[in-house]
Amino acid sequence: MEKLFDTIKTVDTSSLVDQVEMNLIDLLIKKNLKVGDSIPKEVELANFLGVSRTVIREALLRLRMIGLIDSKKHRGSIITNPDLLALLEKRLIPQVLDNATLRDVFELRLVLEVGMADFIMEKVTREDIEELKAIVAGEPDLSATHTFHIQHEINFHGKLYEITGNDTLKKFQKMLLPVFDYVHTSGILKKEVELKKYVSHKGLVDIIEHGSAEMLRNGMRNHLENHFVRIFN
Repeated sequence: MEKLFDTIKTVDTSSLVDQVEMNLIDLLIKKNLKVGDSIPKEVELANFLGVSRTVIREALLRLRMIGLIDSKKHRGSIITNPDLLALLEKRLIPQVLDNATLRDVFELRLVLEVGMADFIMEKVTREDIEELKAIVAGEPDLSATHTFHIQHEINFHGKLYEITGNDTLKKFQKMLLPVFDYVHTSGILKKEVELKKYVSHKGLVDIIEHGSAEMLRNGMRNHLENHFVRIFN
């Protein structure tokens, strides 16, 4: 009898839950349910999909974990607006990511910094400019020997992300800063920084006050030049 059972493969129930999870998402889409709408009860979903309530419960738990549904008193489960970055934030731990991923994230932030010039120039106000001037007042004019300081980055670049008015960008920036700092100091990028004069934070503020989106893109690219040098060489 033992030999008979040795030849039988165990049932992979996780694959069933995976399928039900995707079927539930597909069902919610086809029913055109929106944020705040109630979803069918567990027993109804189990009967409709032809699986046990245990499988339905596990699939619903996954949807709760990604913030797609939530439980409300007297209403059961309802559709919610998921926080796109919440799960990523919990997993974005520099010390446990491999070097290739860390390098990718490092490059991603550089792309964001250069690419948001149009949003900054479109939405910046006089009050924003005055606040930027106050932030950079104590910084050197030409950052030839100072390529990265975490607090300077948080204060100045955090304000730039705030000016864009894009909440997702602002959250993303806060997530990426620790990775950026870790990569910079960890030795992952082997090439030594070639110190050279480049556009400082003060220079960027001047461009924001008097220049154009194209000038800001070029200025930001120059501001980050030493980091690009480390990546490309």
